[in-house]
Amino acid sequence: MYFPFDSRKTLYKSKFGAVESGEVLTLRLLLHFDAKVRDAYLRYYNDCDKQIKEVQMYPTHSIDEYTVYECETSFEEGLYFYSFRYTSDYGEFFVTAFDFNVGHVSPDGRWWQLTCYDKDFKTPSWLSGGIIYQIFPDRFFSSKTKKENVPDDRYISEDWEKIPEHKQNNGFCSLGNDYYGGDLKGITEKLEYLNSLGVSCIYLNPIFEAHSNHRYNTADYLKIDPLLGKEEDLEELCSEAEKHGISIILDGVFSHTGDDSIYFNKYGRYGDGGAFNDPHSPYFPWYKFTNYPKEYHSWWGVPSLPEIIEENKAFDDFITGKNGVLRYWLKKGIKGWRLDVADELPDCFLYNIRKAIKEENSDAYLLGEVWEDATNKISYDVRRSYLRGHQLDSVMNYPFAQAIIDFVCGGDGFKFMDSVLSILENYPEPAIRVLMNHLGTHDTIRILTRLGKSDSYYGDRDWQSRQKLSDEEYEQGIKRLRLAAVIQYTLPGVPSLYYGDEAGMQGYSDPFCRGTYPWGKENKELLEFYKWLGAFRKENSVFDGGEFKSILGGLGLVSYIRENKDYKILIAVNRWCQDDSLELPDEFIKCEVVYGNRPQENKLKIGSQDFAILKIKRES
Repeated sequence: MYFPFDSRKTLYKSKFGAVESGEVLTLRLLLHFDAKVRDAYLRYYNDCDKQIKEVQMYPTHSIDEYTVYECETSFEEGLYFYSFRYTSDYGEFFVTAFDFNVGHVSPDGRWWQLTCYDKDFKTPSWLSGGIIYQIFPDRFFSSKTKKENVPDDRYISEDWEKIPEHKQNNGFCSLGNDYYGGDLKGITEKLEYLNSLGVSCIYLNPIFEAHSNHRYNTADYLKIDPLLGKEEDLEELCSEAEKHGISIILDGVFSHTGDDSIYFNKYGRYGDGGAFNDPHSPYFPWYKFTNYPKEYHSWWGVPSLPEIIEENKAFDDFITGKNGVLRYWLKKGIKGWRLDVADELPDCFLYNIRKAIKEENSDAYLLGEVWEDATNKISYDVRRSYLRGHQLDSVMNYPFAQAIIDFVCGGDGFKFMDSVLSILENYPEPAIRVLMNHLGTHDTIRILTRLGKSDSYYGDRDWQSRQKLSDEEYEQGIKRLRLAAVIQYTLPGVPSLYYGDEAGMQGYSDPFCRGTYPWGKENKELLEFYKWLGAFRKENSVFDGGEFKSILGGLGLVSYIRENKDYKILIAVNRWCQDDSLELPDEFIKCEVVYGNRPQENKLKIGSQDFAILKIKRES
């Protein structure tokens, strides 16, 4: 039996996924002889103008009892949606998309999406096939170096193992004002450790001067926070990291500043100037006051984070200009930027950011924080174009993270595979190669806590501060984390490890997901597992842009193949609490067993809550 159309099979669509501008694409529609078809048409529209156009399809051959109708077409850069129409002796009919992007004869389904990106879109080759390690700088490691010019209104904890303060009060030790002394020199001292994990890129949460431990309330874009060190320390980190094959990217927070900053200066920390104190300040046009000076637009209504008008030319030049912030730090040795809340930055600003970064270093990486499908996201009533070659290189891959977590916690493997294929179908190949595939970040519950808990109840901060996984929950969390990590490390894109997840750190949401790394108290078995995963990924070139092929998506078992011209690697993950088996493709009956059981004839047995990895060398 054949469907009228299936966008994920090359029988129907000559190329899976997004296409380059001008690339010729062949589409095929299979209609049964009994349909008595007269004419068939491809229908499509560009999202910009919504004008439906049609291309006639012609019968070319037959398959069993189906006539194949075919057309060739190409598209300019843009976002397109398409479906099909045909006429017959019985009237007019439409073919639209339903579950798993399979087409049915019905007017009630969706239109398929086709992303067409700039043919010149390129992303950094050095990151593809690598591993990202995200560090919250204050909490990773302290070099114990004496710091200068540290403001005296900060609480410096002398107990590295103390849980982060969770109460937002006016006391000295309060939420956001407790620091542990992690610094840039400390990260440099731990480069050998990061190298043992196979890390090729360190993503640092904000390091610029700011008056909270998370530093998303920037006070000075051109100054390293004194608790983290000096400019020279960043240069040394970049230089030493490069010797280990590791690049550094920084977090750029450009949608807002802190109210306690040299630009806004609400509290007078920086003298008499600043937009809040002086309407003639050069920074005044950066902000939107509704009732000067006390009422102004702020990020999500948080008064301490006054919003920036990114279209303001002076601000734009300050960030993206020839002597702007982006280029300044690239010259110091960093290899790219992650843009905080990229979906809240206007297109014109994103264009200028990319232009500045790529002019300074064409091989620099530009990553954006976007939580949804970045190819069709609508933000502030505007369809965004992040990944068509003129804005971001790629994004933080929240859809993959959610799909993995849902699956290992008891979800449907069919839905997991559908979620993965949806992103791979919509995203341009250059963006897929450098997707940031995380399981946890500074904005989310620690992955071990998320996987160990059997319910989704999360109380307030007081409740969270008292929680710790029971022995049974911890064991369950570790089993699930192993499965999740295997999937994360073998899907298309680049796995991103949030500092300490490899050591078994626990914690609910902010601030408890931002604890200190447990040096000397790591879960050694879990840590060795992550080191093994890192080495396995590094040793196998199929993870550097290799093709992805779904083999099976079941209720509790998923399997897929990654392949290139040299090798094929099969990954199978069983989340069931009992053994399961997989019928292997014939070519894997004789294979190298990387992990798991040896196949018996054409059957592979996968243990309960376990996985298997098989490898074969392709014949030349």
